[in-house]
Amino acid sequence: MNKKWEFYDSDNAKIKEISQKFNISELLATVLVNRNIKTDEEIKLFLNPTRNDFHDPYLMPDMKIAVDRIIKAIDEKEKTMIYGDYDVDGITSITVLSKFLNQCGLNVGYYIPNRLNEGYGLNKKAIKTIADEGYKLIITVDCGISSTEEIDYAYSLGMEVIITDHHEPLDILPNALAIIDCKRKDNKYPFNSLAGVGVSFKLIQAIGQRLNLPEKEYLKYLDIVCIGTISDIVPLVDENRVIAKLGLMLIKQTKTPGVKALLKATSYKEVNSTTVSFGIAPRINACGRMGHEKDALELFLTENIVEAEQITEKLNEYNKQRQNIEKRIFEEAIAKIEKNEENKKNMIILGSENWHHGVIGIVSSKITELYYKPSILICFENDNGKGSGRSIPGFDLHEALCLASDYLEKYGGHEMAVGLSLKKKDFKAFKEKLESIAENLHTDELTPIIKIDKEITLNDIKIENVKELNLLEPFGESNKTPIFIYRNLKIDSIRALSEGKHLKLTLKDENKIINAIGFNMGKYSEEYLIGDKIDVIGVLEINTFNGIESVQINMKDIRKSY
Repeated sequence: MNKKWEFYDSDNAKIKEISQKFNISELLATVLVNRNIKTDEEIKLFLNPTRNDFHDPYLMPDMKIAVDRIIKAIDEKEKTMIYGDYDVDGITSITVLSKFLNQCGLNVGYYIPNRLNEGYGLNKKAIKTIADEGYKLIITVDCGISSTEEIDYAYSLGMEVIITDHHEPLDILPNALAIIDCKRKDNKYPFNSLAGVGVSFKLIQAIGQRLNLPEKEYLKYLDIVCIGTISDIVPLVDENRVIAKLGLMLIKQTKTPGVKALLKATSYKEVNSTTVSFGIAPRINACGRMGHEKDALELFLTENIVEAEQITEKLNEYNKQRQNIEKRIFEEAIAKIEKNEENKKNMIILGSENWHHGVIGIVSSKITELYYKPSILICFENDNGKGSGRSIPGFDLHEALCLASDYLEKYGGHEMAVGLSLKKKDFKAFKEKLESIAENLHTDELTPIIKIDKEITLNDIKIENVKELNLLEPFGESNKTPIFIYRNLKIDSIRALSEGKHLKLTLKDENKIINAIGFNMGKYSEEYLIGDKIDVIGVLEINTFNGIESVQINMKDIRKSY
């Protein structure tokens, strides 16, 4: 598939000014300007955030009300339940709040709905169970903002509810005692893109300040807050960057047995955002996807390293099961697409009886990436179907579901990712409606865009320059890994790796050899020859072999030079 190469509008004068003023390379200065980080204050905060860069938690809506009520619960030893979600954000949110409150003398319970049987958010059956066990206060984390009926039900059973959430609220807020959510219309907090665990952290920060605790009593949880923040794919700017940057430093020397065991299991040599995103997060998420969400929480809560390692072994096994199921569903989906020529349509919508609905969201994401089309996968159990979908920039998938809501029982999500349920009898009509919407919006004309930070030359390919780019870590949403273009490189050698899956090149510029690797680009080994001149776009990396460091280009796309 052809990709559009697009440059940022760079301000060369500003780049030179920043480079000289902060004594950094123009390579790094270019990326900062491209990320719209230009003032002295913004640059200092971005490159070197400190614990003094957290905002005042009491600027959040209802924070004082929530803290007052929780202090009362601590003083009176009230039975308090923390109700969270089964993904990494929810698990880490429960961990941080429960550990801190236990530290403050309040023994809390926790409830995580089972993804396969209960689904996301509060449900009345769970609330009834919590009330029957004598709990008087429920604190939600990473959920609750849209649970109006469920919260009314909790009050009817004699309980009070504090909501902490980061999702978009409905037009009418639930009737809870306090609602800490910076997406509220009346919000005055200076940053509204915290993850759920970030909101939980602000709550323990506020309680800690009220109780005059030393900062370290809540800052010590930043390793766990960091894991939830990076895993939830929130923009890694402003306060999220402070959390992620400081949290990664803490992870490197973590005292949390569960985090230690997870790091050991990932086998990553360095601790960075990649370690969290691709090493830690999948293992934790696998628990929820496979219906074993409590194991992930117990891993973070245990203080015993032996127990942590035993639980991590379980997580590894769940993750392998998830990978095997995912591989099977992906292969079946691709077979359906090719057989029925679904890839010729503007949107791919598939359904099957034997798909695991805890995994189909990942497969939908892979199909969308492969074909660059919005996709929805639905698994049927008897007459009922549950589905997950992923989209591409330019097509609002949630809005499309709104237009097809007559065929749905429930749905939710946002522009790029959705979840839904429907009756099997309505699948055909739903599929036709969505395909019609996608056709009318010409999704087939949407092209993937690769944003290029800068054109580089031989002078930029220096180990010190590439290492300096690590100051931009952690990478993630709104702070993508910088991508550069290098033109007129001569292919010195070319071969496919891993049975034709990947591409390995050596490239020559003025007798200087530059190594390049292209994952999932093996097909190009048959399209290019030794001696061809090409333009390459990719990420600059340090490759170490036999103790010798060299710069390597991790390619994202290539074209013949003109």
